[in-house]
Amino acid sequence: MGDVVSGLVEESARKSGLVWVNGQAVWHAWADGAVVLVTGPGEQPAPGLVDGGAASVVARSKDKGGRLVTWNARVEVLAPDAEAWGVAAAELKGKRLNSPDGEAITERWARECSVFRLVPVGGPVEYPGAMPEGSGAAAPVATRATTRRPIPAGLPKLLARRRGKG
Repeated sequence: MGDVVSGLVEESARKSGLVWVNGQAVWHAWADGAVVLVTGPGEQPAPGLVDGGAASVVARSKDKGGRLVTWNARVEVLAPDAEAWGVAAAELKGKRLNSPDGEAITERWARECSVFRLVPVGGPVEYPGAMPEGSGAAAPVATRATTRRPIPAGLPKLLARRRGKG
């Protein structure tokens, strides 16, 4: 089962346009055995990512849209002059929609942004057959707001009379 589950990490990351990193939805690409993503001015936020840190990654099912697999990752920041950065940037460039820079996008990324590489560590934490019982949804925030009550019985007649006067 180990190879099948490990393959699930790669396959789900390749096929899905989004993954959740530490609870934040981000677009990404799969390159050299890891999820790669870009953050910075004009790009997506990815709070909490630091070089040498750890992250939790959740990938969804392409056909059902629900959580498919969760794994832990080691976070690396790629240097713009590194070969791995070029590979990651090329994959990301192909996935980036509506770029304001056109073909020069990788030049801006090298100057202003950070390209992160999230390398899977260990086996998946959650996968089909090993999912938690709960939905994983956050509890609603406490509020004094209430559900709207039914409209008063006489309101439709009042509104109809006003329309007739116009």
